[in-house]
Amino acid sequence: MTFWKIFQGTPEKPHNGIEHLPEPPNWRKFDKKERGITYQARGEEIELVNAALYLRRPLLVTGKPGTGKSSLAYAVAKELQLGKVLRWNITTRSTLQQGLYRYDAIGRLQDAQGSSKDNLGEIGKYIQLGPLGTALLPSPNPKVLLIDEIDKSDIDLPNDLLNIFEEGQFEIPELARITEKFSKITVQTYDNRTATIISGYVQCEAFPFVILTSNGEREFPPAFLRRCLRLDLREPTPQELEAIVKAHLGDSIIEQAKPIIEKFVNLRKKGDLATDQLLNAIYMLTNTANTSDFLMLDSQDEEKDQKKEKLIERLLQYLSSTEGI
Repeated sequence: MTFWKIFQGTPEKPHNGIEHLPEPPNWRKFDKKERGITYQARGEEIELVNAALYLRRPLLVTGKPGTGKSSLAYAVAKELQLGKVLRWNITTRSTLQQGLYRYDAIGRLQDAQGSSKDNLGEIGKYIQLGPLGTALLPSPNPKVLLIDEIDKSDIDLPNDLLNIFEEGQFEIPELARITEKFSKITVQTYDNRTATIISGYVQCEAFPFVILTSNGEREFPPAFLRRCLRLDLREPTPQELEAIVKAHLGDSIIEQAKPIIEKFVNLRKKGDLATDQLLNAIYMLTNTANTSDFLMLDSQDEEKDQKKEKLIERLLQYLSSTEGI
């Protein structure tokens, strides 16, 4: 099969075209061990990450969508070998309680009703630490915690985080109440492990490396900002975009990619575009995705050029429907 279209819109004529689907681009592979390996850190990012590590302070990272805010957490975890990134995706319904731990009181009650014995010592089966709670478990090295899109939260959540960031500890009341009888309880963690909680308290040994991301859609309380270091990620320059493309697609693609990078930079002046949109376009508009029979950049065929431009237009749509008008 040489034609690039795997799906051809002919369900009445089934075929095995899916067998010819090429390997996915590396930013769409789901091997978590490799995430962050292609991140291109700049000087100001390196300085602020190191400052946050030294000062044991959270790093509040702002920037437009697609500038690599969340990828920075994975790059730090990868380079410093700090293990799995604990990711807390924030919504308007997110609460501090959800970040710390979840207690399945209903499940425990149902199990107790079906048993004649006291299951007080088994309460740990009904408690699972959240991403924040897991990050605060004692460990010799800091864990990496990504609190993604904190600006989507309820207005109270940033203030609720203040004491946690300051003290590095929290209490699980359900366990603290039974310490006279059971001082050590084993619970589940967010990363599918177990941890022993002593006297109902979790106290960090090494303060986690915390990245909070924000799209800059809201203001935060001064008390919250005082406890964070702040990094504003600017949009990559054309030279930095070339380095990003090389990291993801290899040096050999760069000459074919330059016209697309130039078009991307020009379009970006009129509205918001994400860097991964550029990568998508380059992947599809070069021979990287084995589509060169249809979209060769050096083709002089007028029809192919028109199709190429139309696909660029579809792949590089502005992030807001009102932009570029």
